[in-house]
Amino acid sequence: MFDITVIGAGVIGCSIARELCKYKLKVCVIDKASDVADGTSKANSAIIHAGFDAKPNTLKGRLNAKGNAMFDKLAVELDFPFNRIGSLVLCFDEGDVEKLIELKAQGDKNGVQGLEIVDKKRLKEIEPNISEDVVAALYAPTGGIVCPYEMTIALAENAAVNGAEFKFNSEVKAIKKVEDIYIISTDNEEIETKLIINAAGVYADEINNMVSNNKIHIIPRRGEYCLLDKAAGKIVSKTIFQLPTKLGKGILVTPTVDGNLLIGPNAVDLEDKEDITTTREGLEDIIKKAKLSVSDIPVNQIITSFSGLRAHSLQDDFIIGETADAENFINAAGIESPGLSSAPAIAAMVEEIVVKKLKPEENYEFNPIRKGIPKFREMNNEERKEIIAKDSAYGKIVCRCETVTEGEIVEAIRRPLGAKTLDGVKRRTRAGMGRCQSGFCSTKIVDILARELKVSPMEITKFGRESRLLVGKNKNI
Repeated sequence: MFDITVIGAGVIGCSIARELCKYKLKVCVIDKASDVADGTSKANSAIIHAGFDAKPNTLKGRLNAKGNAMFDKLAVELDFPFNRIGSLVLCFDEGDVEKLIELKAQGDKNGVQGLEIVDKKRLKEIEPNISEDVVAALYAPTGGIVCPYEMTIALAENAAVNGAEFKFNSEVKAIKKVEDIYIISTDNEEIETKLIINAAGVYADEINNMVSNNKIHIIPRRGEYCLLDKAAGKIVSKTIFQLPTKLGKGILVTPTVDGNLLIGPNAVDLEDKEDITTTREGLEDIIKKAKLSVSDIPVNQIITSFSGLRAHSLQDDFIIGETADAENFINAAGIESPGLSSAPAIAAMVEEIVVKKLKPEENYEFNPIRKGIPKFREMNNEERKEIIAKDSAYGKIVCRCETVTEGEIVEAIRRPLGAKTLDGVKRRTRAGMGRCQSGFCSTKIVDILARELKVSPMEITKFGRESRLLVGKNKNI
């Protein structure tokens, strides 16, 4: 029997689970995937929005700037990369400058600090590679960038060492309530719990609709991206947005915390909650629109493209709170942009609801600190010599593009909620994320996974389920 079961191990579910570990509660987190951060949390813009875009008096408007302000402390406690680089919203027409002023006023109402309108001369000083067609911009110094999957892994690891239990490959099939207890039927077992928190991303409507007559509908909104090599990473120093027009919100151009350049996303509403394909038309449109902001984007340095799904609700706002006709069932649904930016504030809001409901004792043994995997690529020579002396596996480079060692990969596997798949290793270490996109290192990583997990290489998968990498020995096929 659990006090609380969180459905969904993305950034929202893991943020909530960590907050609830501050109390003497038995917390469980379940997810249908084989790892944390396997849905929206692994494929998004990685932007920590300042908070000017959301309408005041909405949950998005209330929680964005509040969540943004919580990132500095959170990143230090959990040791994940976060850079407060600032952002710019570009205006291409003198007649639209008034819209920038309105956007600033909206940000002021939301509590965003330091907003200012900058003219073309100042803008070119800030970002020399910006298009000559830009006439003005809104500058938000509090905007930032993060690694969303590293952040989610950090939250999950910290929750796990503080007592939360994680169950993966556990798809929810049904939920029923017997007296005051919810019984969650998964494809593996039945889980009894006093309270449910629904943080299931694009599937949050299906989870809600299992228990409530107040139906919600989540539309999977696909966004496609192009990722450029690190050689292109310094073309801009800030996140570059385009002023929304009747043609849409435009395409962003941003550096990443790892030194790459990211452009995207578009927005395509779908019915299929698993469709993360990319299309030639979509990617060509992204490149064309990104060049409105930065005309000299070196498209020959694109190393990969990908897409992710946002959980868009018909309410066009976050859906957070206890469902009126299902006591102790709390939604954290419809969490699309700025959901990543708002995640710490969303977790605090859900924590407040739970504390009022269950009145738990505080857990004075809660440890908020988590140390990440040492990154060989970021060390100086003395630090490298020292860590190799302690563990010779750190002297063996496995991923040449990202300078990832065998020691890092082994630690990624052995840590709390350690990696069990190729993608799990990739998200924890960046092995396979470089220029060759795992062309050289994947076979070695498979061997390390098989050795550490004590299984046959034939059992190693890319992302769990049926994504096996090997089908047999070549002489037998």
